[in-house]
Parts: sequence; structure tokens; C-alpha cells
Amino acid sequence: MAQYKRTIKKRILPLLALRGIVIFPYTITTFDVGRPRSIKAIEEAMMRDNSIFLTAQKDLSVQDPEIDDIYKVGTIAKIKQILKLPGDNVRVLIEGIKRAELRKIVSSEVFLEAEVIESNVILSKRAVTEDEIEATKRTLLDSFENYVRLSNRVPTETLFAIATTKDAEKITFEIAGSLPINLEQRQMLLDEQNVLERIETLLGFLVKETEILQIEKKINAKVKNQIDSMQREYYLREQMKAIQKELGDTSETQKDLDEYTKQLEERKLPEEVVKVLKKEIDRLSKMSSNSAESSVIRTYIETVLELPWDKSTEEKIELDKAQEILDEDHYGLEEVKNRIIEYLAVKKLKNSLKGPILCLVGPPGVGKTSIAKSIARAINRNYVRISLGGVRDEAEIRGHRKTYIGAMPGRIIKALQQAGSNNPLILLDEVDKMSSDFRGDPSSAMLEVLDSEQNFSFRDHYLEVQFDLSNVLFLTTANYYQTIPQPLLDRMEVIEISSYTEIEKKNIGMKFLLPKQLIANGLNKSDIRLSERCMGVIVNNYTREAGVRQLERVIGKLLRKAAREKISGDKKTITISCNNIEKYLGKKKFKYDEAEKQNETGLVAGLAWTPVGGTTLNVETTIMDGTGKIELTGQLGDVMKESAKAAISLVRSRIELYNVERDFYKSKDIHVHVPEGATPKDGPSAGVTITTSVISALTKTKVRWDVAMTGEITLRGKVLPIGGLKEKVIAAARAGIREVVVPDDNKKDFDDIPDTVKEKIKFHYAKDINDVLKIAMENEGYLRTEKGRD
Repeated sequence: MAQYKRTIKKRILPLLALRGIVIFPYTITTFDVGRPRSIKAIEEAMMRDNSIFLTAQKDLSVQDPEIDDIYKVGTIAKIKQILKLPGDNVRVLIEGIKRAELRKIVSSEVFLEAEVIESNVILSKRAVTEDEIEATKRTLLDSFENYVRLSNRVPTETLFAIATTKDAEKITFEIAGSLPINLEQRQMLLDEQNVLERIETLLGFLVKETEILQIEKKINAKVKNQIDSMQREYYLREQMKAIQKELGDTSETQKDLDEYTKQLEERKLPEEVVKVLKKEIDRLSKMSSNSAESSVIRTYIETVLELPWDKSTEEKIELDKAQEILDEDHYGLEEVKNRIIEYLAVKKLKNSLKGPILCLVGPPGVGKTSIAKSIARAINRNYVRISLGGVRDEAEIRGHRKTYIGAMPGRIIKALQQAGSNNPLILLDEVDKMSSDFRGDPSSAMLEVLDSEQNFSFRDHYLEVQFDLSNVLFLTTANYYQTIPQPLLDRMEVIEISSYTEIEKKNIGMKFLLPKQLIANGLNKSDIRLSERCMGVIVNNYTREAGVRQLERVIGKLLRKAAREKISGDKKTITISCNNIEKYLGKKKFKYDEAEKQNETGLVAGLAWTPVGGTTLNVETTIMDGTGKIELTGQLGDVMKESAKAAISLVRSRIELYNVERDFYKSKDIHVHVPEGATPKDGPSAGVTITTSVISALTKTKVRWDVAMTGEITLRGKVLPIGGLKEKVIAAARAGIREVVVPDDNKKDFDDIPDTVKEKIKFHYAKDINDVLKIAMENEGYLRTEKGRD
């Protein structure tokens, strides 16, 4: 029966702290030493009896370790040989002798010197039989032999030497030295005093390493089979090259085939795409390079490989940065900017593009396209614009079938090729300009493109494989959403961008367009002096548009003339003022109406909205003896004609209220005229104006010149709300109007009006036509009183 025995012997030895190495007893090891203290410890050991205490360092980054930086259990070793290396390093050959435990550091000035205790551990704390010891050793040796057979890393001589060893402790350390285990696992084996428990730990390591080796063997076998298959394919391809050379086929085709195959292997393409491309490459390899079909196949393969199946940009949604970029690129448009920031915020929270497609609707030149470019820049996406104006063929969207020469993919796939990533921002410009003919309806094809529930499997007719569009951010623009097909409009959220006001145009001209055109015309900021007042003259008298494109052209014209003057003369700074602006831009092209400065009968100032902003609209009415005819002139549309007829009917229905002849509709002819007859005019918002003008003319009551009005009228005299209030009120302020009458339901739009306009104009809100008349009429002569005529 064997049991646990322990003998203790104290020794004072030089200590060498090793980085990344654990030395076991009964093993011979070589390592390099470079730290001065470590070299001194080796020299001291050589001067004594070649004995040195070796222990592992816990933290490899510590340069001068102390007792807390090293493991307490190490190995007493004999130095066998020292070899000096370049750079003051030495290579040491040692042999592990005994396991020992560190008690304390005796000295650490020149080198580490420690007091250690030798401990001889025998077998187990409990009594064990010889048969149990032998069984344990055999199990360990069998496991090690199985490991050696699989690994091919341990020499057969080492296995034989270990197998003939009788000492159980020596066997454990020799086997531990041969295993590819980490530093912590090696130290754990060295720390273990109980030999039988150390054997059990070793058995666990051996089982794990054996399993890993078996997996590696399977993987290697698979790789070998693949390599054999590749070698066979390579051999066959070389034979094919030789045959083609003998037949006189050009080598260019084979080069292309090799390039296609290489790209197919390197790219991470969908399985369906890989399958189709392999089939097409195989077909191409069997065709003559002179055949027409080979050209079609070659174009198809190149087109598919050029698509960004596996390429994308890293999206960065930072709301503050996005707001900064939008403000930097565009003046005003606060509602549009806020909606875009909200859209980006939701997208960041959901991490998904599923949601409404934004459709920016507004007149030309208001910045719809540039807003899309700013969004792409703000979120780090590639930007591509697709113009849909005049598109009438479904194949423009879905592509052509690749059954004939000249077939090509649709515009969506081309845009992805141009973007070079599978998650760009694609702007579908002028979506309202699409039409249809016998070749199909492109708007129907767009339904799938813009539907997040379908576009993950978009199938172009040319590709014949699915392409995932769910990562693409689509934006659309239109001038009028009314002309967009209803099913397509249902997939979009309309954001209306109204025309710019005079104030906004002035700011855009000064802050954006002038600096841009200065650079475009080679001028510096110090070369031109242009005031905001002068910019206002340019806006009002040389442009009349909803956007700012014409304004930019006029500013460019102005600066070109200034550049010529600077080169020709000696002026360092050219001052452009309201007095000399005609010298650069010629006579003023436009003149806004100014309000009449005296009260008139039948003359009322109305307000109208146009695609280029608001304007005043004078309505004139005159009464003549006749037979009840109603004459409407001034290029009036159907809606304004109906408003005039409604006004007549309203007066007749309130004949007891207004001071008019009871049979005026029989004995008087009424002529309603809106000046500037060459300009077509239409819209319901002139109803209040026409009614006031008619009542003024019939009752011979003057209307105040400083009051303007807008609103739709009903037969019951109710004043209904209108749109475009902001533009209309700005036009009134520009014309010198002091008071404006608007429908009561338009109070909600008051906040949209600029503060500078609010300061100039007094607002009145009307629910009924009588509310309008009280403010607009010079006196109450329009009302029927006891003194009135019957």
C-alpha cells in the first residue's frame, strides 16, 4: 500500500522569472534571456552549483517583477549550457530537477534571490494499491499514445521513453511538457501536489486535444479532396486551352472566362446568382467567340458582376449633423427639414427602411433635388438621381429581356451600378411626368420598386434574378401630386414645398447664390459690394419665379459684367447699388402692382396665389342699364366665373339687407373685369373679392383702398378657408396694403407668416360676407335703411 509522503528541504537560490514559459521537472528546455537582472541571476547560478529557481511571470508586461508578480510554485533546474546572442541576449539550456515552492525574496538589488522549499510528492493523500497505480498509469499512457498517433508532433522516441518510465510523477511532467496547452493550464499542473489528481487533469487535457485533432483530421481530409478536385479541374482547363490553341480560337475568351470565375469565387454573391452565372460561364466556354450569342452572354455576365451585391456604405445617422447639413445647404424650408429629421430619427430607432416613401412636391427651382443630395451627404449614402420625365415604357424600369442584341437592364439596376453600393439614396425625379402607351405603364412597375413589402425580391427582366432593394432609400419629387397615379401616390408621403417668398429669396441670394457665383466667376468677396436692398430689387424686378434658378442666372450675369469691368478698369471693389443696377442688368423686366391710393366704387383689392408667389388681384365691377346680362372678362377660369354668379345670387337672396334695386337683375347689366386680361386666372379664393366688388358697385358704396381680402364664398354668404395665405399676405405688404381680411378658419396659418409682414399689416378674420363688408366698405351705405331707396 502506498500513501502520501512529503519531505521538505529549504534552499537559497537565484530566481529567474520567465515570461510565457512554465518549466516542468524532468524536462530539458531552451529559452532566451534579455533582462539584465535575469542575466545576473544566471551568472550567479553558474558561479555556485548551476542551480537556479525558475518560475512563471503572471503579467508579461511587467519589466522588473517582484514576489506578487510571479507564481509561488516553480522548478529548481540545472543550467547545462549558455550561448551569447547578438544584442546582449543569452540562450540558456536547462534541465528541470525538482518542484519547489517560493517562500520569500531574500535579495532583489542586483538580481532576485529567493528562499524555496523542495517538496517530494508521492502518489496520493490516501492509501492506494499497486494495481490502482498501474491502472492509472496505463490509462494515461494509452491516451497519450492515441494523441501522439493523431498529432504527429511528438517523436516516437519520446513516446518510448515515457512508456518505459516507472515513476508516476515523472510521467506526468514529461507528458505535460509535450502537450500544446496554455500557460495557465501548465501552471495548474505544476501547482498540483497530488500525483493522481494531476493524472486526472492530464487525462482531461488529452481527451480534449484528441477531439480537436480528430476534427482537424476531418477538415484536412475535406480540404485535400477539394484540392484534388481543383487540381483535376486545373488539369482539364489546361487541356482545353491546348485544344483551343490547336483549333485557332483566340486566348482572350479563356482569359475572360478565368477572370469571371475568379470574381465569382472572390465575391460574396447570393446562391441564386452564383448558380446562374456558373451556367452562363459554362455556356460561354462552349461557344465560338465569333458568335452573336457569345457577345450577349458576355455582356450579361459582366453586368451581373458589376452590380454591388455585396458592397455597401456604412450609414451614419446623427441628427445634429443632419440638421447642420440641411441648414448649411438650404435657407428656410423648416417644415420640410423637420419632417426629414423625424424620418431619420424613426429610421435610426427601427434600423429599418420600411415606411412611407417621401415625395417632395413643389414648383421648379425650390430645391427638391438639392434636399435629396443633402440627405445623402448627411447619412453617408451614395447618391443617384433617376429622371422619370417622359418615361412611358415599362422596360425603362424593369429592363429588357436578354433575348436579343442591345438588351439592357432597367434604370433602377443601372442606378445601383452607378452608385457602387447596395444601399444608396436613389432620387426618382419628376415622378409626376411619367406616362404610358402600348409598351406598358411604367408607374405600375414603380409600385413594386417603392413597396417595402415587395422590393426585397425585385426582379429585373434583364437580370432574371432577384435583387434586394430593401436597403435602398428612395425619395421622389414632383411638381404636382395631382398627376401622380393614385396607387403610386398611396405608397408615398407628400411633403409640399411652397414657392419662396421675397424675403426668403433675398436671403438665399445673399447667403447661398452670391458666394456660389463669386467662385464660379473667379471673384472674391472683397471684389463686389452688393446690399440686401439691391438684392431685393433684383428679386422683385428681374425675376418672377417660384424657385431661385432664374435668380441665380441673373446674379451670374451681374457678376460676369462686374468681372469684365474689374479686368478693364482699375477698380479694386465694384459697388452695385439700386441706382446703377440697370447698367448691369438692363431695364427692369417686372413691376409689382401697387395699391390704388384712393377709395373707389366697385374696385376691390384681392389676393391670389401663383406658382411664382403671391400677387394682388384688382377686381372691377361696373353697373349699366340693360336687361340683366352678366359680363365676365379678364381670362377668368370656370371657378372664378362660378364665384361671380354665386355673388349675384347671394345679393339677390339678401335683397332686404343690401341697398340695391329690387329688380337689378332684370334692369341692370353687370360687368366684372379682372385686369391683365392676357393672364389666365382661376381659383375659388376670389369669391369674397368679387362679391364685395359687386355689392360696392350695386350700392354705389366706395371700398377702402388699403384693405385687401381673400376667401371662398358660398350662396349662404359663408367665408371658407383658402390656401397659400403666406404668399398672399406677403404680396399685400409689398403692394402697400395696410389691412387684410382672411377667412376665420385660416387663423391656424398665422404662425407661418413672417414677423416683418405681421408688423406691417393688420389682420381681420371673417366668417360671413357681412364681416368682410364692415371692414372693407368706406361707410354703411351698402345697407338698406329706412332712408334707402326701394
